[in-house]
Amino acid sequence: MIVKMKKITLLIAESYRDDALESLRKLGVLHVEDVKPPVSDDLAAIEKKMENVDKALTVIKIDSDQSAPSDAEPAEQIVEQIITLNHQRETLKRELEEKQEINHWFEHWGNISFSSIQSLRDSGIFVRFYVADRKAFQKIAADKNVHPAGEEQNTVRFALFSESADEKLEFKEEPIPEIEYIELKNEIESLSREIDEIAAKLDEFSSYRDGVKQYRTDLLKKNEFSRVRAGMGEETSIVYLQGYCPAENVDQIKQHATERGWGYIIDDPDDPAEVPTLLRNPKWVNMIKPLFDFMGTLPGYFEPDVSLVFLVFFSIFYALIVGDAGYGLVFLLGTVVLHLKKKDQLKDFIRLMYLVSSVTIVWGLITGTWFGAEKIAQLPILKLFVIEQISSFNPNSGDFIMRLTFVIGVVHLSLGHLITAFRKINSLTALAEIGWVLVLWAVFFVANSIVLGKEMSAATMPLLIAGVALILVFANFQKNIVKGMLLTLGNLPLDIISSFSDVVSYIRLFAVGLATVIVASSFNEMAIGAGIDSVIGGIFAAIILFIGHAINLVLCGMSILVHGVRLNMLEFSGHVGIQWTGKPYQPFKE
Repeated sequence: MIVKMKKITLLIAESYRDDALESLRKLGVLHVEDVKPPVSDDLAAIEKKMENVDKALTVIKIDSDQSAPSDAEPAEQIVEQIITLNHQRETLKRELEEKQEINHWFEHWGNISFSSIQSLRDSGIFVRFYVADRKAFQKIAADKNVHPAGEEQNTVRFALFSESADEKLEFKEEPIPEIEYIELKNEIESLSREIDEIAAKLDEFSSYRDGVKQYRTDLLKKNEFSRVRAGMGEETSIVYLQGYCPAENVDQIKQHATERGWGYIIDDPDDPAEVPTLLRNPKWVNMIKPLFDFMGTLPGYFEPDVSLVFLVFFSIFYALIVGDAGYGLVFLLGTVVLHLKKKDQLKDFIRLMYLVSSVTIVWGLITGTWFGAEKIAQLPILKLFVIEQISSFNPNSGDFIMRLTFVIGVVHLSLGHLITAFRKINSLTALAEIGWVLVLWAVFFVANSIVLGKEMSAATMPLLIAGVALILVFANFQKNIVKGMLLTLGNLPLDIISSFSDVVSYIRLFAVGLATVIVASSFNEMAIGAGIDSVIGGIFAAIILFIGHAINLVLCGMSILVHGVRLNMLEFSGHVGIQWTGKPYQPFKE
């Protein structure tokens, strides 16, 4: 559920500003909102330090077997040294690139002495270096004193000798660099050596990485403190801040403020867009949170919490999309390994993986799907669990499973409207949501008829008429009923068509699940279809099976995100009216 919030305003004597903020941070229940844009010299300085720390962490190595010495310098000085060294290295790299670019000239033209060219110039002989294609070079007038220096594919490099500084050719000129080749080589070697020395010094700082990360954590705390301080409102000798806290913590705020002589104002939130969202669910429901975090989604404060519905249907979608008990077993074993290695971490994610892997195994068990191999499902014990109507290897099961996906879809979307109706229970507009439930079941029967060729149910038209009537009358209910009906009528036809499209879109569960079985079966046939008659053939078959099923598992993972998540985030959310505009509750705390 979404925890109820209260808006809090605290008024504090300016002279106690810092002490009050320290005390409030220790309490750790108030989500602070800026009263004014947070701007201060302290904040700018801290942000600059954080920028340097982030850059330093990208420069030094991640892994190191060395530990930082006990007499290590403060982390701030270490970061400054890393930044300085890295700046020096980047400067040297740019110089090296410039020198290497010059060196390309000598690679093409050879070791030509710049001083020799200058000596010729002083003697009245001028040399210019050109590049041209072969045909153009052959057309140069015979009275021109040109000498080819080399040819690459269709490109000719040549020198023009003349007794006039003004004599030129209409070709691309490549002037000789104003440096001797030996001198250039020495500079390149020197720069490379300096860069390597700096890199070695930076490598030594890898042992300080943990200390630098801790310094970053400290800076984050200082940054938050400075941001809250700079964002406070000011009135003569009084400063004030505003924020939100769970209603259950209001008494803590009151007591805290009273003991310290602060003034306070407690209100109900007036702008839903500004109120942070705090979800609080049982552990078995909270396992869906890692998926919300991964997607970066959170319901708005005044939106419904659909965590339970999301979890139940995501598990079903996961099972139908993967559709293979063998793959479910692989996921389950992987989860066990992760659980053993990360026993105290990723708890919610591990619980989620246990759930979806188990549901996948159950679905694969009753559809007789084990690594896409029909023979495995024919084993005596496993065969007992197969339901023939939905068996993956029953050529007549497709229609039944497609119909099942439509049922899942209409139940899922209907549940969305029922949730909305419950939230509007004190308003007649709730009846419009009931109308949408009736419309959804009507379009379900239409989908069965159009897509699957089933006979249209006699209940279709009554459901559609009753649903449309409820929507027209109550969606925009007002004293002037006709006006409200006209407001609804404008979008109603398109909304009904969209509902039909939404129900039909659940057929993707069947299509993707079928694709998983076909891909697995194809790799099985490729590997062992003709039999295995040698050790090498067995090894080759094993490699094909491993690579093929590994690819299929990756495709399953992608399909879950693309299709399984989409059906919850778009189709279902659209019918519930969730826009996922929430911002997380982040209390000001230590």
